[in-house]
Amino acid sequence: MAKQAQATWGGRFSAGPAELMLRFSESVSFDRRLAPFDIQGSKAHSAMLAHVGLITKAERDAIHRGLDAVLAEIEAGSFKWQTRLEDVHMNIEQALTKRVPAAAKLHTARSRNDQVATDMRLYFKAACTDLIQRIDGAQRAILGVAERNADVLIPGYTHLQRAQPVFLAHHLFAYLEMLQRDAERFASVADHANWCPLGSGAIAGTTLPIDREFTAKALGFVDAKGRPQVTRNSMDAVSDRDLFIEFASACALTGVHFSRMAEDLILWASQEFKFVELPDAFCTGSSLMPQKKNPDSMELLRGKSARLQGNLHTLLVLAKGLPLTYNRDLQEDKPPVFDSHDQTALCLEVLAGTFAGLELHRGNCAAAVADPALLATDLADYLVRQGVAFRDAHHAVGAVVKLAEKKAVGLDCLTLADVKEVHPAFKADWVDSFNLPKAMARRTGTGMPGPAQVARQYQRWLKILG
Repeated sequence: MAKQAQATWGGRFSAGPAELMLRFSESVSFDRRLAPFDIQGSKAHSAMLAHVGLITKAERDAIHRGLDAVLAEIEAGSFKWQTRLEDVHMNIEQALTKRVPAAAKLHTARSRNDQVATDMRLYFKAACTDLIQRIDGAQRAILGVAERNADVLIPGYTHLQRAQPVFLAHHLFAYLEMLQRDAERFASVADHANWCPLGSGAIAGTTLPIDREFTAKALGFVDAKGRPQVTRNSMDAVSDRDLFIEFASACALTGVHFSRMAEDLILWASQEFKFVELPDAFCTGSSLMPQKKNPDSMELLRGKSARLQGNLHTLLVLAKGLPLTYNRDLQEDKPPVFDSHDQTALCLEVLAGTFAGLELHRGNCAAAVADPALLATDLADYLVRQGVAFRDAHHAVGAVVKLAEKKAVGLDCLTLADVKEVHPAFKADWVDSFNLPKAMARRTGTGMPGPAQVARQYQRWLKILG
Protein backbone atom coordinates (compact mmCIF):
# COMPACT_ATOMS: atom_id res chain seq x y z
CA MET A 1 0.00 0.00 0.00
CA ALA A 2 1.41 3.41 -1.01
CA LYS A 3 2.33 5.88 1.72
CA GLN A 4 2.21 9.68 1.88
CA ALA A 5 4.48 11.42 -0.64
CA GLN A 6 8.12 11.61 0.40
CA ALA A 7 8.75 14.96 2.09
CA THR A 8 12.01 15.89 0.37
CA TRP A 9 11.25 14.88 -3.19
CA GLY A 10 7.51 14.13 -3.18
CA GLY A 11 6.22 17.20 -5.02
CA ARG A 12 6.11 15.35 -8.31
CA PHE A 13 4.27 12.36 -6.80
CA SER A 14 0.68 11.92 -5.68
CA ALA A 15 1.61 9.06 -3.35
CA GLY A 16 4.71 7.79 -1.63
CA PRO A 17 6.54 4.52 -2.26
CA ALA A 18 5.18 1.19 -1.15
CA GLU A 19 6.45 -0.30 2.10
CA LEU A 20 8.30 -2.96 0.14
CA MET A 21 9.98 -0.29 -1.97
CA LEU A 22 11.03 1.58 1.16
CA ARG A 23 12.69 -1.55 2.55
CA PHE A 24 14.25 -2.32 -0.82
CA SER A 25 15.63 1.14 -1.50
CA GLU A 26 16.72 2.39 1.93
CA SER A 27 20.41 2.89 2.62
CA VAL A 28 20.30 4.49 6.06
CA SER A 29 20.95 1.10 7.64
CA PHE A 30 24.53 1.35 6.39
CA ASP A 31 25.20 4.93 5.28
CA ARG A 32 24.39 6.35 8.73
CA ARG A 33 28.08 5.96 9.50
CA LEU A 34 28.62 8.93 7.19
CA ALA A 35 26.72 11.20 9.59
CA PRO A 36 29.77 13.09 10.96
CA PHE A 37 30.98 13.77 7.42
CA ASP A 38 27.50 14.73 6.23
CA ILE A 39 27.16 17.25 9.05
CA GLN A 40 30.65 18.57 8.38
CA GLY A 41 29.72 19.08 4.74
CA SER A 42 26.42 20.76 5.63
CA LYS A 43 28.15 23.21 7.96
CA ALA A 44 30.63 24.15 5.24
CA HIS A 45 27.85 24.45 2.66
CA SER A 46 25.71 26.68 4.87
CA ALA A 47 28.75 28.82 5.66
CA MET A 48 29.30 29.24 1.93
CA LEU A 49 25.62 30.13 1.36
CA ALA A 50 25.96 32.87 3.96
CA HIS A 51 29.26 33.98 2.45
CA VAL A 52 27.62 34.59 -0.95
CA GLY A 53 24.43 36.07 0.53
CA LEU A 54 21.98 33.26 -0.20
CA ILE A 55 21.21 32.91 3.53
CA THR A 56 21.82 35.29 6.42
CA LYS A 57 24.55 34.90 8.99
CA ALA A 58 21.86 34.40 11.62
CA GLU A 59 20.37 31.56 9.58
CA ARG A 60 23.82 30.05 9.16
CA ASP A 61 24.47 30.17 12.89
CA ALA A 62 21.10 28.62 13.67
CA ILE A 63 21.77 25.82 11.17
CA HIS A 64 25.18 25.17 12.72
CA ARG A 65 23.73 25.00 16.22
CA GLY A 66 21.07 22.61 15.00
CA LEU A 67 23.60 20.40 13.23
CA ASP A 68 25.73 20.26 16.37
CA ALA A 69 22.68 19.18 18.37
CA VAL A 70 21.80 16.48 15.84
CA LEU A 71 25.38 15.19 15.87
CA ALA A 72 25.34 15.08 19.67
CA GLU A 73 22.21 12.91 19.54
CA ILE A 74 23.79 10.62 16.97
CA GLU A 75 26.96 10.22 19.01
CA ALA A 76 24.91 9.56 22.14
CA GLY A 77 22.92 6.86 20.34
CA SER A 78 19.59 8.60 20.92
CA PHE A 79 18.93 9.75 17.35
CA LYS A 80 15.89 8.07 15.75
CA TRP A 81 16.86 6.82 12.31
CA GLN A 82 13.87 6.39 10.00
CA THR A 83 13.85 4.00 7.07
CA ARG A 84 11.09 5.97 5.35
CA LEU A 85 13.55 8.86 4.97
CA GLU A 86 15.79 6.59 2.89
CA ASP A 87 19.29 7.73 3.76
CA VAL A 88 21.57 9.55 6.15
CA HIS A 89 21.14 12.86 4.31
CA MET A 90 17.34 12.96 4.52
CA ASN A 91 17.30 11.77 8.13
CA ILE A 92 19.63 14.54 9.24
CA GLU A 93 17.92 17.19 7.14
CA GLN A 94 14.44 16.30 8.45
CA ALA A 95 15.63 16.27 12.07
CA LEU A 96 17.38 19.59 11.54
CA THR A 97 14.39 21.24 9.89
CA LYS A 98 12.19 20.36 12.88
CA ARG A 99 14.62 22.22 15.10
CA VAL A 100 15.60 25.05 12.77
CA PRO A 101 13.09 26.43 10.23
CA ALA A 102 15.93 28.07 8.30
CA ALA A 103 17.26 24.57 7.52
CA ALA A 104 14.72 24.48 4.67
CA LYS A 105 17.26 26.63 2.84
CA LEU A 106 20.20 24.29 3.51
CA HIS A 107 19.77 22.24 0.36
CA THR A 108 20.01 25.36 -1.80
CA ALA A 109 22.45 24.75 -4.70
CA ARG A 110 23.23 21.15 -3.82
CA SER A 111 21.94 17.66 -4.59
CA ARG A 112 22.26 14.41 -2.73
CA ASN A 113 24.51 13.44 -5.65
CA ASP A 114 27.25 15.94 -4.85
CA GLN A 115 26.44 15.72 -1.14
CA VAL A 116 27.21 12.00 -0.90
CA ALA A 117 30.22 12.37 -3.18
CA THR A 118 31.58 14.95 -0.72
CA ASP A 119 30.75 12.79 2.30
CA MET A 120 32.57 9.84 0.79
CA ARG A 121 35.66 11.84 -0.07
CA LEU A 122 35.83 13.07 3.51
CA TYR A 123 35.30 9.47 4.64
CA PHE A 124 38.07 8.14 2.41
CA LYS A 125 40.54 10.69 3.74
CA ALA A 126 39.71 9.64 7.31
CA ALA A 127 39.66 5.91 6.49
CA CYS A 128 43.05 6.05 4.81
CA THR A 129 44.53 7.90 7.79
CA ASP A 130 43.06 5.26 10.10
CA LEU A 131 44.50 2.35 8.14
CA ILE A 132 47.91 3.98 7.72
CA GLN A 133 48.10 4.37 11.51
CA ARG A 134 47.12 0.72 11.99
CA ILE A 135 49.72 -0.38 9.45
CA ASP A 136 52.28 1.54 11.46
CA GLY A 137 51.23 -0.39 14.57
CA ALA A 138 51.59 -3.73 12.81
CA GLN A 139 55.00 -2.75 11.45
CA ARG A 140 56.19 -1.80 14.93
CA ALA A 141 55.11 -5.20 16.28
CA ILE A 142 56.98 -6.98 13.48
CA LEU A 143 60.06 -4.81 14.01
CA GLY A 144 59.95 -5.75 17.69
CA VAL A 145 60.24 -9.46 16.80
CA ALA A 146 63.21 -8.66 14.54
CA GLU A 147 64.90 -6.67 17.30
CA ARG A 148 64.41 -9.38 19.93
CA ASN A 149 65.79 -12.05 17.61
CA ALA A 150 68.44 -10.15 15.66
CA ASP A 151 70.91 -13.07 15.76
CA VAL A 152 68.51 -15.80 14.61
CA LEU A 153 69.12 -17.44 11.24
CA ILE A 154 66.55 -19.54 9.40
CA PRO A 155 66.39 -21.22 6.01
CA GLY A 156 64.90 -19.09 3.29
CA TYR A 157 62.59 -21.00 0.96
CA THR A 158 61.77 -21.08 -2.72
CA HIS A 159 59.09 -23.49 -3.97
CA LEU A 160 58.70 -24.30 -0.24
CA GLN A 161 62.09 -26.04 -0.42
CA ARG A 162 65.08 -24.96 1.62
CA ALA A 163 67.07 -22.52 -0.46
CA GLN A 164 69.61 -20.29 1.30
CA PRO A 165 70.16 -19.03 4.86
CA VAL A 166 68.78 -15.65 5.90
CA PHE A 167 68.49 -13.77 9.13
CA LEU A 168 64.98 -13.97 10.51
CA ALA A 169 65.05 -10.17 10.68
CA HIS A 170 65.68 -10.03 6.93
CA HIS A 171 62.59 -12.17 6.36
CA LEU A 172 60.53 -9.95 8.65
CA PHE A 173 61.80 -6.83 6.91
CA ALA A 174 60.21 -8.21 3.73
CA TYR A 175 56.88 -7.97 5.55
CA LEU A 176 57.66 -4.37 6.49
CA GLU A 177 58.33 -3.58 2.83
CA MET A 178 54.94 -5.05 1.86
CA LEU A 179 53.12 -3.05 4.51
CA GLN A 180 54.99 0.13 3.64
CA ARG A 181 53.78 -0.14 0.05
CA ASP A 182 50.27 -0.66 1.41
CA ALA A 183 50.57 2.52 3.48
CA GLU A 184 51.78 4.41 0.42
CA ARG A 185 48.82 3.14 -1.59
CA PHE A 186 46.39 4.39 1.07
CA ALA A 187 48.20 7.73 1.10
CA SER A 188 47.71 7.89 -2.67
CA VAL A 189 44.00 7.14 -2.30
CA ALA A 190 43.73 9.93 0.29
CA ASP A 191 45.48 12.28 -2.12
CA HIS A 192 43.06 11.36 -4.91
CA ALA A 193 40.15 11.94 -2.52
CA ASN A 194 41.36 15.44 -1.72
CA TRP A 195 39.16 17.18 -4.31
CA CYS A 196 35.84 18.75 -3.37
CA PRO A 197 32.81 17.81 -5.52
CA LEU A 198 30.32 19.96 -3.60
CA GLY A 199 28.72 22.44 -5.97
CA SER A 200 28.46 19.97 -8.83
CA GLY A 201 24.76 19.60 -8.08
CA ALA A 202 22.87 16.64 -9.47
CA ILE A 203 24.73 16.76 -12.80
CA ALA A 204 25.14 20.31 -14.10
CA GLY A 205 25.95 22.53 -11.16
CA THR A 206 23.66 25.47 -10.35
CA THR A 207 22.68 28.88 -11.68
CA LEU A 208 23.06 30.38 -8.20
CA PRO A 209 26.23 32.36 -7.37
CA ILE A 210 27.99 29.83 -5.14
CA ASP A 211 31.70 29.81 -4.20
CA ARG A 212 33.02 26.26 -4.55
CA GLU A 213 36.52 27.25 -3.52
CA PHE A 214 35.23 28.65 -0.24
CA THR A 215 33.55 25.32 0.56
CA ALA A 216 36.63 23.34 -0.45
CA LYS A 217 38.84 25.33 1.91
CA ALA A 218 36.31 25.02 4.74
CA LEU A 219 36.35 21.23 4.35
CA GLY A 220 40.13 20.90 4.04
CA PHE A 221 40.20 20.02 0.36
CA VAL A 222 43.43 21.95 -0.19
CA ASP A 223 46.85 21.27 -1.64
CA ALA A 224 50.18 21.49 0.19
CA LYS A 225 50.14 25.28 -0.18
CA GLY A 226 46.61 25.63 1.18
CA ARG A 227 45.00 26.27 -2.20
CA PRO A 228 41.48 24.88 -2.66
CA GLN A 229 41.04 21.84 -4.88
CA VAL A 230 37.65 21.43 -6.54
CA THR A 231 36.58 18.81 -9.06
CA ARG A 232 36.72 20.01 -12.66
CA ASN A 233 33.70 18.34 -14.25
CA SER A 234 30.27 18.23 -12.63
CA MET A 235 29.20 15.04 -14.42
CA ASP A 236 32.35 13.14 -13.49
CA ALA A 237 32.22 14.43 -9.93
CA VAL A 238 28.87 12.79 -9.15
CA SER A 239 29.32 9.56 -11.13
CA ASP A 240 32.99 8.69 -10.66
CA ARG A 241 33.65 5.70 -8.42
CA ASP A 242 37.37 5.33 -9.04
CA LEU A 243 38.09 6.20 -5.41
CA PHE A 244 35.87 3.39 -4.18
CA ILE A 245 37.66 0.93 -6.42
CA GLU A 246 41.11 2.28 -5.56
CA PHE A 247 40.38 2.05 -1.84
CA ALA A 248 38.99 -1.47 -2.12
CA SER A 249 41.96 -2.43 -4.29
CA ALA A 250 44.41 -1.12 -1.68
CA CYS A 251 42.53 -3.13 0.97
CA ALA A 252 42.52 -6.24 -1.22
CA LEU A 253 46.25 -6.07 -1.88
CA THR A 254 46.92 -5.46 1.81
CA GLY A 255 44.83 -8.58 2.40
CA VAL A 256 47.03 -10.56 0.02
CA HIS A 257 50.01 -9.51 2.13
CA PHE A 258 48.17 -10.58 5.29
CA SER A 259 47.57 -13.95 3.69
CA ARG A 260 51.18 -14.50 2.70
CA MET A 261 52.47 -13.56 6.16
CA ALA A 262 49.84 -15.79 7.73
CA GLU A 263 50.86 -18.74 5.59
CA ASP A 264 54.47 -18.37 6.72
CA LEU A 265 53.45 -18.28 10.38
CA ILE A 266 51.11 -21.25 9.97
CA LEU A 267 53.97 -23.29 8.52
CA TRP A 268 56.49 -22.05 11.07
CA ALA A 269 54.13 -22.91 13.95
CA SER A 270 53.53 -26.47 12.70
CA GLN A 271 55.27 -29.40 14.39
CA GLU A 272 57.10 -30.06 11.12
CA PHE A 273 58.82 -26.65 11.34
CA LYS A 274 58.26 -25.45 14.92
CA PHE A 275 60.25 -22.27 14.39
CA VAL A 276 57.73 -20.14 16.28
CA GLU A 277 55.15 -20.34 19.05
CA LEU A 278 52.03 -18.31 18.35
CA PRO A 279 50.48 -16.55 21.36
CA ASP A 280 47.67 -18.47 23.04
CA ALA A 281 45.47 -15.38 22.85
CA PHE A 282 45.35 -15.69 19.06
CA CYS A 283 44.92 -19.46 18.82
CA THR A 284 42.14 -21.91 19.62
CA GLY A 285 41.89 -25.59 20.47
CA SER A 286 39.94 -28.55 19.19
CA SER A 287 36.58 -29.65 20.59
CA LEU A 288 37.77 -33.26 20.23
CA MET A 289 41.57 -33.38 20.31
CA PRO A 290 42.94 -31.92 23.56
CA GLN A 291 46.51 -31.56 22.29
CA LYS A 292 45.62 -29.18 19.46
CA LYS A 293 46.68 -25.53 19.24
CA ASN A 294 45.27 -24.17 16.03
CA PRO A 295 46.60 -20.98 14.37
CA ASP A 296 43.11 -19.60 13.87
CA SER A 297 44.08 -15.94 13.71
CA MET A 298 46.38 -16.63 10.80
CA GLU A 299 43.90 -18.90 9.02
CA LEU A 300 41.24 -16.22 9.33
CA LEU A 301 43.66 -13.66 7.90
CA ARG A 302 43.95 -15.89 4.84
CA GLY A 303 40.16 -16.08 4.66
CA LYS A 304 39.68 -12.33 5.05
CA SER A 305 41.94 -11.86 2.05
CA ALA A 306 39.32 -13.58 -0.12
CA ARG A 307 36.58 -11.40 1.35
CA LEU A 308 38.53 -8.22 0.56
CA GLN A 309 39.07 -9.37 -3.02
CA GLY A 310 35.35 -10.08 -3.30
CA ASN A 311 34.52 -6.53 -2.24
CA LEU A 312 36.80 -5.17 -4.94
CA HIS A 313 35.20 -7.38 -7.56
CA THR A 314 31.73 -6.23 -6.47
CA LEU A 315 32.67 -2.60 -7.06
CA LEU A 316 34.27 -3.29 -10.43
CA VAL A 317 31.18 -5.14 -11.67
CA LEU A 318 28.86 -2.51 -10.17
CA ALA A 319 30.49 0.36 -12.05
CA LYS A 320 31.44 -1.25 -15.32
CA GLY A 321 28.20 -0.85 -17.29
CA LEU A 322 26.71 2.37 -15.96
CA PRO A 323 26.04 5.35 -18.24
CA LEU A 324 26.82 8.82 -16.97
CA THR A 325 25.94 10.19 -14.57
CA TYR A 326 24.37 9.04 -11.29
CA ASN A 327 22.38 5.80 -11.23
CA ARG A 328 20.73 4.28 -8.17
CA ASP A 329 22.91 1.20 -8.59
CA LEU A 330 25.65 3.30 -7.03
CA GLN A 331 23.90 3.16 -3.67
CA GLU A 332 25.40 -0.33 -3.44
CA ASP A 333 28.94 1.07 -3.55
CA LYS A 334 29.13 1.72 0.19
CA PRO A 335 28.68 -1.71 1.86
CA PRO A 336 31.75 -3.24 0.18
CA VAL A 337 33.83 -0.14 0.94
CA PHE A 338 32.77 -0.02 4.58
CA ASP A 339 33.36 -3.74 4.94
CA SER A 340 36.80 -3.49 3.37
CA HIS A 341 37.73 -0.71 5.78
CA ASP A 342 36.41 -2.55 8.83
CA GLN A 343 37.96 -5.90 7.94
CA THR A 344 41.33 -4.42 6.99
CA ALA A 345 41.43 -2.48 10.26
CA LEU A 346 40.53 -5.61 12.22
CA CYS A 347 43.12 -7.70 10.38
CA LEU A 348 45.85 -5.17 11.14
CA GLU A 349 44.99 -5.28 14.83
CA VAL A 350 45.12 -9.09 14.83
CA LEU A 351 48.39 -9.09 12.87
CA ALA A 352 49.97 -6.67 15.35
CA GLY A 353 48.70 -8.67 18.33
CA THR A 354 49.95 -11.97 16.97
CA PHE A 355 53.42 -10.66 16.24
CA ALA A 356 53.60 -8.87 19.59
CA GLY A 357 53.16 -12.22 21.36
CA LEU A 358 55.29 -14.32 19.00
CA GLU A 359 58.05 -16.44 20.53
CA LEU A 360 60.95 -18.11 18.68
CA HIS A 361 62.11 -21.72 19.11
CA ARG A 362 65.74 -20.80 18.60
CA GLY A 363 67.05 -24.37 18.77
CA ASN A 364 64.79 -25.52 15.95
CA CYS A 365 65.76 -22.54 13.82
CA ALA A 366 69.47 -23.25 14.43
CA ALA A 367 69.07 -26.94 13.58
CA ALA A 368 67.27 -26.14 10.33
CA VAL A 369 69.77 -23.53 9.19
CA ALA A 370 72.69 -25.86 9.97
CA ASP A 371 71.80 -27.89 6.86
CA PRO A 372 74.96 -27.57 4.70
CA ALA A 373 72.92 -27.88 1.51
CA LEU A 374 71.73 -24.32 2.14
CA LEU A 375 75.23 -23.17 1.20
CA ALA A 376 75.52 -25.09 -2.06
CA THR A 377 75.29 -21.82 -3.98
CA ASP A 378 78.11 -20.41 -1.84
CA LEU A 379 80.19 -23.42 -2.91
CA ALA A 380 79.52 -22.53 -6.55
CA ASP A 381 80.60 -18.97 -5.76
CA TYR A 382 83.82 -20.44 -4.29
CA LEU A 383 84.59 -22.06 -7.63
CA VAL A 384 83.81 -18.81 -9.43
CA ARG A 385 86.41 -17.10 -7.24
CA GLN A 386 88.83 -19.79 -8.43
CA GLY A 387 88.20 -18.68 -12.01
CA VAL A 388 85.58 -21.26 -12.97
CA ALA A 389 82.69 -20.08 -15.17
CA PHE A 390 79.47 -20.02 -13.15
CA ARG A 391 77.64 -22.50 -15.39
CA ASP A 392 80.49 -24.95 -15.00
CA ALA A 393 80.64 -24.27 -11.25
CA HIS A 394 76.90 -24.85 -10.93
CA HIS A 395 77.20 -28.17 -12.75
CA ALA A 396 80.15 -29.22 -10.60
CA VAL A 397 78.39 -28.42 -7.32
CA GLY A 398 75.34 -30.32 -8.54
CA ALA A 399 77.58 -33.33 -9.01
CA VAL A 400 79.01 -32.84 -5.50
CA VAL A 401 75.48 -32.77 -4.08
CA LYS A 402 74.65 -35.99 -5.92
CA LEU A 403 77.84 -37.60 -4.60
CA ALA A 404 76.96 -36.62 -1.00
CA GLU A 405 73.51 -38.10 -1.42
CA LYS A 406 75.00 -41.31 -2.81
CA LYS A 407 77.40 -41.58 0.13
CA ALA A 408 74.60 -40.58 2.55
CA VAL A 409 76.71 -37.88 4.19
CA GLY A 410 76.37 -34.16 4.63
CA LEU A 411 77.65 -31.97 1.82
CA ASP A 412 80.42 -30.67 4.07
CA CYS A 413 81.50 -34.20 5.09
CA LEU A 414 82.95 -35.20 1.72
CA THR A 415 86.73 -35.39 1.50
CA LEU A 416 88.93 -33.14 -0.58
CA ALA A 417 89.72 -36.15 -2.75
CA ASP A 418 86.00 -36.70 -3.35
CA VAL A 419 85.37 -33.17 -4.59
CA LYS A 420 88.60 -32.92 -6.61
CA GLU A 421 87.39 -35.89 -8.62
CA VAL A 422 84.42 -33.73 -9.57
CA HIS A 423 86.46 -30.60 -10.39
CA PRO A 424 90.18 -29.87 -9.99
CA ALA A 425 89.53 -26.25 -8.89
CA PHE A 426 88.55 -27.40 -5.42
CA LYS A 427 91.29 -26.62 -2.89
CA ALA A 428 91.81 -27.53 0.76
CA ASP A 429 89.80 -24.47 1.88
CA TRP A 430 86.70 -25.56 -0.06
CA VAL A 431 84.98 -26.61 3.16
CA ASP A 432 85.18 -23.02 4.50
CA SER A 433 82.21 -22.33 2.22
CA PHE A 434 80.08 -24.06 4.88
CA ASN A 435 81.12 -21.71 7.67
CA LEU A 436 77.77 -20.03 8.24
CA PRO A 437 78.99 -16.80 9.89
CA LYS A 438 81.52 -16.28 7.09
CA ALA A 439 78.91 -17.10 4.46
CA MET A 440 76.52 -14.52 5.86
CA ALA A 441 79.26 -11.89 6.21
CA ARG A 442 79.98 -12.18 2.48
CA ARG A 443 76.49 -10.91 1.68
CA THR A 444 77.40 -7.24 1.73
CA GLY A 445 75.36 -5.85 -1.16
CA THR A 446 72.40 -3.53 -0.65
CA GLY A 447 69.26 -5.45 0.20
CA MET A 448 71.11 -8.67 1.05
CA PRO A 449 70.76 -10.62 4.32
CA GLY A 450 74.32 -10.12 5.57
CA PRO A 451 74.70 -8.87 9.15
CA ALA A 452 75.91 -5.39 8.18
CA GLN A 453 73.05 -4.90 5.72
CA VAL A 454 70.47 -6.26 8.15
CA ALA A 455 71.73 -3.84 10.81
CA ARG A 456 71.50 -1.01 8.29
CA GLN A 457 67.95 -1.96 7.36
CA TYR A 458 67.00 -2.14 11.02
CA GLN A 459 68.17 1.44 11.49
CA ARG A 460 66.27 2.43 8.37
CA TRP A 461 63.03 1.00 9.75
CA LEU A 462 63.60 2.66 13.11
CA LYS A 463 63.85 5.96 11.27
CA ILE A 464 60.77 5.30 9.07
CA LEU A 465 58.63 4.24 12.01
CA GLY A 466 59.96 6.94 14.28
